[in-house]
Amino acid sequence: MAKRDYYEALGVAKNATEDEIKKAYRKLAMKFHPDRNQGDGAKKAEEQFKEGKEAYEMLSNPQKRAAYDQHGHAGVDPNMGGRGGAGGEGFGGFAEAFGDIFGDIFNGGGGGGAGGAGRRTGGGQQVYRGSDLSYAMEITLEEAARGKESQIRIPSWESCETCSGSGAKPGTSAKTCGSCNGAGTVHMRQGFFSVQQTCPHCHGTGKIIPDPCTACNGQGKVKKSKTLEVKIPAGINEGMRIRSAGNGEPGVNGGPAGDLYIEIRLKAHDIFERDGDDLHCTMPTPLTTATLGGSIEVPTLGGKAEIDLPEGTQHGKTFRLRGKGIKGVRSSYPGDLYCHISVETPVKLTEHQRKLMKELDKSFRDGGERHSPNTKSWGDRVKDLFK
Repeated sequence: MAKRDYYEALGVAKNATEDEIKKAYRKLAMKFHPDRNQGDGAKKAEEQFKEGKEAYEMLSNPQKRAAYDQHGHAGVDPNMGGRGGAGGEGFGGFAEAFGDIFGDIFNGGGGGGAGGAGRRTGGGQQVYRGSDLSYAMEITLEEAARGKESQIRIPSWESCETCSGSGAKPGTSAKTCGSCNGAGTVHMRQGFFSVQQTCPHCHGTGKIIPDPCTACNGQGKVKKSKTLEVKIPAGINEGMRIRSAGNGEPGVNGGPAGDLYIEIRLKAHDIFERDGDDLHCTMPTPLTTATLGGSIEVPTLGGKAEIDLPEGTQHGKTFRLRGKGIKGVRSSYPGDLYCHISVETPVKLTEHQRKLMKELDKSFRDGGERHSPNTKSWGDRVKDLFK
């Protein structure tokens, strides 16, 4: 069965704020929580609770929500911990989500881990997906248009060699947490609510390390860096993201790693401005060429092109070169190049040139309005303004 839209499942608009999403889920959880629905309607209530829980876990995470808004269900990794926890196994999974949103009522958070909601291992410990990472990559307009392959260095984690990943000082070992008896979670009851929360003493690991390893501070891993090969697709634009699965923060208790999102930033170009798949440029044009007409050379990303200016081309006139823009990532055809004419007024005239310009100006004035149609139109509008 196809999944329902997450916003529809929570009953909120697509532009809903985080607070509105949280309130909607609180209302849904109060209505369909298994502790409040027994008998014939229990199964249906359980399904609706699962659906609402999954929707909340996705939409309350800014990165997951952005991926869902752009690509729908296909844009959300089906293997991430949040989705796995959405269904839950038994009522424990429900209590985890309920504890997350009602943690303030019981003076504690629930289920929150490195990357969101967790799932339970065979030994009862909470397993959390790692957090996603973001990396900003700046590229040129030419690289965005043609695509490129690049290398980036990102932080990574490796097992600590000193303690072999145990987190305990060599010669010592971790002990079972006395607060949760190794389960990684503790239970609280408040009326008809049964809330399961991450153990505050062992933070969901089920173990306590009395004498932590000094090399990794008891984490069992040390921070390193690694090099990744990144392929930038042709036509990518400002603000788009490339997902590198599994290259985010490592999970907790053997949970899956988060993802790395490479965010594209375009460097300012000396000539062109990009607008979607179209390009814009301003072409300085001599006064004589604009007046008499003629051919001007125009730069494009693929070389040079020519534009034939008609006689009397005015400042600000725009010419379009079809197909000389950029072919976007999801486009079938490239965009266009728009050339905006900027008529250049001569400067630093010689006496002879100044004399010629005065003679030319006199001849224009003697010729009347036919030489300056825009001036005549503008003058008429000014007169109408002061009537």
